[in-house]
Amino acid sequence: MTEVAASDQLLVVIDPVARRHDGEAVRIAKDVLSAGASTKVCLPDGPEEFARALRRRGSRRPVVVGDDRALLRAVSVLHRHRELAGCALSVVPVGGALSLVRSLGVPTGAVAGARAVLDGVERRLDLLVDDSDGVVLGSLRIPPLAMPSGAGTDEWNEEDAAPESETEPAASPHPWLRTCQSLVRTLVPVRPPRTTSANGSSGPSRLRVEVDGVTVVDLDQPVEGVSVAPGDAGVAEVQVRPVSVGAEASPLMARGSTVTVSGAHFRYRADALVSGPVRTRTWTVREGAWGLTLPVP
Repeated sequence: MTEVAASDQLLVVIDPVARRHDGEAVRIAKDVLSAGASTKVCLPDGPEEFARALRRRGSRRPVVVGDDRALLRAVSVLHRHRELAGCALSVVPVGGALSLVRSLGVPTGAVAGARAVLDGVERRLDLLVDDSDGVVLGSLRIPPLAMPSGAGTDEWNEEDAAPESETEPAASPHPWLRTCQSLVRTLVPVRPPRTTSANGSSGPSRLRVEVDGVTVVDLDQPVEGVSVAPGDAGVAEVQVRPVSVGAEASPLMARGSTVTVSGAHFRYRADALVSGPVRTRTWTVREGAWGLTLPVP
C-alpha cells in the first residue's frame, strides 16, 4: 500500500444521482474534504460531463462522491483512456446502491468516507477486463436457469439493467436538454429481455465454461449459474453450479487468469450492471490494475 497525503489537491466529482439521493450527505462530504485538503468541486450533469471532468483532472487526485455505478463509471473512463496505472481513485459512498464499495472496504457514511480519502492509503486491486474492453471491479454472475415468478430482486434488479456497452451520449448544444435526458434515463429503468425456454424457465441453460483454456463444463451439461470473483493476486475464482437432479449437485470450482463463457445467448451481471445478450465473452484478470484509497489497516 502507498500512503496518501492529506495535503494533496483533490478533484471532487459529485455524481448527479448522489446529489438527488442525499444532498445533505453530499454537503457534509464536501465540507470534510475541503477542511482537510485543497479541493476543486465538479458538479457534472451526466456521464459525458462526468467523464470530461476526470480526463481534465490534471495533477489533482480524483474523488468520486456517489454510489457503485459512479465508481464503476470512473474506473471505466480511466481504463478506456489507459490512465488507471498512474491514478489512485477515492470514493465517498453516497446513494442507495453501495454493496460494491462496501465489499471493496470503503467505509460508508459521509464523514467516515471523507476521512478515509484524507487519511487512507492506496491499495492496488485486480481488475477483470472483458474482450469488449468492459471492466469488472468485484464479481460477475450469470443467473440461474429457472427463476420464480416475479423474480429479479437479487439476480435481476430492473434498476441494474444496462445495454451491452454503456456508451456516453453524443454532445448536445443545449445543457438543459442533457440534464433532462440524464434525468429520464435515471427515472425510467430498462427491462432486460429474458431468454425463455419452452417450459417457461429463463436464463442460460447450456454453456461452455473454460478457465485458462481448460473446459470446466461443456454444452452437454446444463448449469444453474456461473460466478466469477477475485481470488489471490492475479487469479479469479470460478464457480459453476450444475443443474441438480435428485440430490443437490456439488459446484464445480476452478481458478485461473482467463475465463471464457460461450453457448446460447446469455446475459450477465457484472458489479452493478446487467449486460448482454452475448454468445461468448472472455474475462482476463489484470493484477493490481487500479488503485483505491482505503482506511489504514
